[in-house]
Amino acid sequence: MSNKPADKNRYNESIVRLYEIYQGISQAVDSNSKWRCPYKNVKDECTADFGCRNQKRVDQQSDVLVCTGSDNLNYQDAWET
Repeated sequence: MSNKPADKNRYNESIVRLYEIYQGISQAVDSNSKWRCPYKNVKDECTADFGCRNQKRVDQQSDVLVCTGSDNLNYQDAWET
């Protein structure tokens, strides 16, 4: 490990680049959350810890719940309170 001081310009450029990366991720998540259930994973499994009318069991022996809802619906009223 060297005792050389950090390059402040390189550090600042890295911070700006990281910000741009996370900003892009955040924008994509925000856009998707407006049409896709936030509890539906990439395998179309429901990860919610509460009841939803779109949850269906894969089979009676399994704990896996599949999201059967359409991504064209507004999911906000599907959740049971």
